Amino acid sequence: MRLKTEFHWKGDHVLEDFTRGAEKGVKLAAEHVRGVAVNRAPKDTGALRNTGTATTDGLTGAVSFDTEYAVPQHEEETWHHEDGQAKYLETALDDEIDVARQIIAAQIRKATRS
Repeated sequence: MRLKTEFHWKGDHVLEDFTRGAEKGVKLAAEHVRGVAVNRAPKDTGALRNTGTATTDGLTGAVSFDTEYAVPQHEEETWHHEDGQAKYLETALDDEIDVARQIIAAQIRKATRS
């Protein structure tokens, strides 16, 4: 009796799916962290919060705020804020890192199902 075995390599396809899922996950995770950071940013006129942006480039994500006072507001822990806090971006990432990882993992799983 003779047995025949066939093997179909789909590694390239799997890698493409994985990468596509990871990139979408990074984008969604960056948006999630941005949303948390915006809610934590000091609010006086709302200008600082309105500049919160999430950007991605492949597997790299970034969250930034674009006012001339964004960095001092973030770093100065002695300033009192009725609404918001110092370290608004840093604490958002620290507190949400596990959620961000879960978002990325979910998108990878979704993209690689087949």
